[in-house]
Amino acid sequence: MAKRGPYEKGEAKRTEILHAALEIFAAEGYRGTSLRKVAAKCSLSLPGLMHYFSSKEDLLTQVLRMRDETARARQNERTDPESYREIIREGARTPGLVELFVSMAAAAGDPEHPAHTHFAERYPVLRERVARYVQQRMDDGRITTLIPAERLAVLLLAVADGIQLQWLIDRSTDMEQPIDDIMRLLALDPEEAKDDEGQGEDEGQGERAGRAED
Repeated sequence: MAKRGPYEKGEAKRTEILHAALEIFAAEGYRGTSLRKVAAKCSLSLPGLMHYFSSKEDLLTQVLRMRDETARARQNERTDPESYREIIREGARTPGLVELFVSMAAAAGDPEHPAHTHFAERYPVLRERVARYVQQRMDDGRITTLIPAERLAVLLLAVADGIQLQWLIDRSTDMEQPIDDIMRLLALDPEEAKDDEGQGEDEGQGERAGRAED
């Protein structure tokens, strides 16, 4: 068996650290968690842990990047309404990662912050995926609006990201409801559209039956 070189070993340890940090932050939150705990889980000292990252902010950004990559792989390129709801549900189960996301998103406004590049790359990809899905629904006649798909994608992402901030301030906030509401307004949910069509048919049949009796 070929031996792994120093670079491969370093990358493997770096990945181990990120997985450990992701797990701990998800369970305990990142603000209240000492990086020493992450280091201990990986059998490292704190200086040994930081050897793999340029700064604490770099480590936190890489944890966030791994979270996004893991979520994308799990969603398997889905952009249907249920995938949005599942992302929101996962956020409610892992408040520490929502906290990390909101904090890093705010810090990313500084072009010098490590998170800036991550978010600058993240949003164009998400906007393109969501816009593609919305455009398909427009082409199928499920959405009728003068607003272009690209702008609707921006709106949907703004709602999904913004409700996380509100939820951090008030945990009684229902994070799923705003997503459901905007989907319903846009008729993005195929099941909702199907229900509406069925209801319309039932009402029409009732009116026709009433007229026949008259």
